[in-house]
Amino acid sequence: MKIRVLIDNISKNELYKEWGLSIFIEHNGRKFLLDSGSSAKFARNAESLGIKLEEIDFGILSHAHYDHSNGMAEFFKLNKKAPFLLRETAGETCYHHNFWFINKYIGIKRGWLKKFADRIVFASGKYKIEEGVYLLAHSTPGLEEKGKRAHLYIKENGRIVPDSFKHEQSLIFETAQGLVIFNSCSHAGADVIIKEAAAAFPDKKLYGIIGGFHLFCLPEDAVRAFAQRVAETGIEHVITGHCTGQKAYEILREELGDKVQQMYSGMEMEI
Repeated sequence: MKIRVLIDNISKNELYKEWGLSIFIEHNGRKFLLDSGSSAKFARNAESLGIKLEEIDFGILSHAHYDHSNGMAEFFKLNKKAPFLLRETAGETCYHHNFWFINKYIGIKRGWLKKFADRIVFASGKYKIEEGVYLLAHSTPGLEEKGKRAHLYIKENGRIVPDSFKHEQSLIFETAQGLVIFNSCSHAGADVIIKEAAAAFPDKKLYGIIGGFHLFCLPEDAVRAFAQRVAETGIEHVITGHCTGQKAYEILREELGDKVQQMYSGMEMEI
């Protein structure tokens, strides 16, 4: 498996950076795109890296927020064949509820689900993309409490309610080293997501988790407690960026040591 980060909010080179995430994955001769960032910049970075987006076999949207979906139109313009897989409960429904009680829309651009309906495939439950590649829905109850604490909401039946992240999904690969889990923002908690993967694949070894952990707004003690919960899962490698935040990343390094690596635009790794 070869992984290249097309865009992140950190760049250590001349590539674009932005508040968003997009990752290119090659596995068993197939090419996958996880998310499309906040704009078309992920495609410009792909071009600089020599990655041909028109050759992508599958596109995946991790969850229905703008900073992962805004580049979808650019992807569809460049790639005429790949289906884009969304969770069946994903909609144009996501909001941030700030301290002034203002609901700001942060979802997929309105009208895009209809506009690009011929390219979108909706996944449910434990969804097999192909042999050894799966999408996994959350199975942990009570996640709306995490949504409320993060000030993240959805519009449901005409009401704004705390987000339970039913529109979020993990992308999981079976590799020779074990399961590699991608979850771009891990709103449910990376420790929870690792446990969900372990329950869904009880006979498989856990190897790594890759994605943002949504820790940028948490106090230090909460980040340290989170790091201990991740350690208890037994996961061997943690690669994180985007919404983790620099301060939280440094704490994770203190707690988890060299098993943690930081993502950035243009990062390459092989598993």
